[in-house]
Amino acid sequence: MRSLLRTLKWLLAGAVVLVLAYQVWVFAHLLWWTQFNPSQTRFMSLRLDEMRERKPDAQLRHQWVPYERISVHLKRAVIAAEDDAFVDHEGFDWEGIQKAMEKNRKKGRAVAGGSTISQQLAKNLFLSPSRSYVRKAQEAAITFMMEAVMDKRRILEIYLNVVEWGDGVFGAEAAAQRYYRIPAAKLGPEQAARLAVMLPNPRKYEKTFGPRLAAHAARIAGRMHYSQVP
Repeated sequence: MRSLLRTLKWLLAGAVVLVLAYQVWVFAHLLWWTQFNPSQTRFMSLRLDEMRERKPDAQLRHQWVPYERISVHLKRAVIAAEDDAFVDHEGFDWEGIQKAMEKNRKKGRAVAGGSTISQQLAKNLFLSPSRSYVRKAQEAAITFMMEAVMDKRRILEIYLNVVEWGDGVFGAEAAAQRYYRIPAAKLGPEQAARLAVMLPNPRKYEKTFGPRLAAHAARIAGRMHYSQVP
């Protein structure tokens, strides 16, 4: 029995060390990305693997552009659509989470997530689309670290450059070129609103942009000028 307990203690200690080592690894990457741009995210890697199962020579469409070369209309539209309180919260919109939980309770299923832009970026950079309490806990830890070392401008700059906007399409520049044949800097309000409402399910909405989504884009276009941009 003593031998078993000793073994369990060592296993537990090993697991704690591995978890702490991963947190240090994540934190080091976030510190690096305060000054340098990420070349690829976890989501990009997963999507590229999926694409290459169908087509071995497939490539992602992605081009990094600095914050100044992304239309302010897109910044406002994405904040309006995804995270109205982005510039005010510290990574977590507790009121938004509460509203999402209430909406899910009424619907009897998960129809709203309440995730902030910071949380979504944490997931995109390091995690997977799978849903579990462990993944949500890690997402929260990464979000906390990110908000501690990056300002809102940098968080939004990275998010807009790495978020998925279609099958193999990542970032604002690739999205603007894919859907409108223009650079991200030249996106107008209506174009920006349409791109913003695609974010919850970009590969689906790339194929079918129906009347309900168009109406949602019109609502976003109507109120995005109220959005505060860092």
